[in-house]
Amino acid sequence: MPKTVQIRDLDDEVYAGLVRRAAEAGMSVPELLRAEAARLAARPSVEEWLKRTRRRSSSVGRLEIRDALDEQRGAWPSAGR
Repeated sequence: MPKTVQIRDLDDEVYAGLVRRAAEAGMSVPELLRAEAARLAARPSVEEWLKRTRRRSSSVGRLEIRDALDEQRGAWPSAGR
């Protein structure tokens, strides 16, 4: 069953931004907020995402990553002192 959410005390600038974004997307502010709420609810929280990514193992070590980055970046500039 659908639920109703009410947001109080939005700053005028925030509401104006929502109106602008909704208009750019060709929808009303409530439609925009419904879509954004659905997108937010579907994504994991930062804490959940970190838990999942920490469990991943990798065969690539820190030194290999550093060496690959150094190779891409090129030589460090000299201090010139």
